[in-house]
Amino acid sequence: MSLTATPLHIVTPITLEGSVIRLEPIRREHAVIFWRAAKNDLDNIFQWIPYRMKTSEDFETLIEKAFGEQERGESVVFATIERKSGQVIGSTRFMNIDSINRRVEIGSTWITPAWQRTAVNTEAKFLMLRHAFEVWKCIRVEVKTDALNQRSRNAILRIGAKEEGILRKHLITWTGRVRDTVYFSILDTEWPEVKARLEAKLAAG
Repeated sequence: MSLTATPLHIVTPITLEGSVIRLEPIRREHAVIFWRAAKNDLDNIFQWIPYRMKTSEDFETLIEKAFGEQERGESVVFATIERKSGQVIGSTRFMNIDSINRRVEIGSTWITPAWQRTAVNTEAKFLMLRHAFEVWKCIRVEVKTDALNQRSRNAILRIGAKEEGILRKHLITWTGRVRDTVYFSILDTEWPEVKARLEAKLAAG
């Protein structure tokens, strides 16, 4: 992929290519593809997602919402493809895009169980962080998670993000549970060190 600088306010669908995965723009047919990939493990995959993901209709709603956000310049949403097989194994996105303050969030990430705890998430984060800092010239990238999701919190720290604090009673989830949310960030001044760490992790396999 080209790392030519593109202003953050010019947000268009993009493809990010790694060695293990490819992040490609969502299409409307991904509603069915995502459902087929995830339907046997919904509770595992979406345990910590605050919105309802239980039916094929929920996936259709998700895709339509994603296209609405993209049209408004708020998000760039990806399907995560395992390169060797061409199989769709999840999704992730740039979200809450703030072009004025050169800030973006990486989130709404899910991966099918067979590919959890592999290089997939590390490489996806690397590709997205590199694009945010080196192409969009962001000064800050945010990541957040449910305060109860300790595995996610540990994973975010492992990529080099700094924990900033907990927003108490931040969200009401689809089940009615009131969620506390932990915020993390990586700054542009921290990116060279984080980049080197992620490159080393990916090289080590």
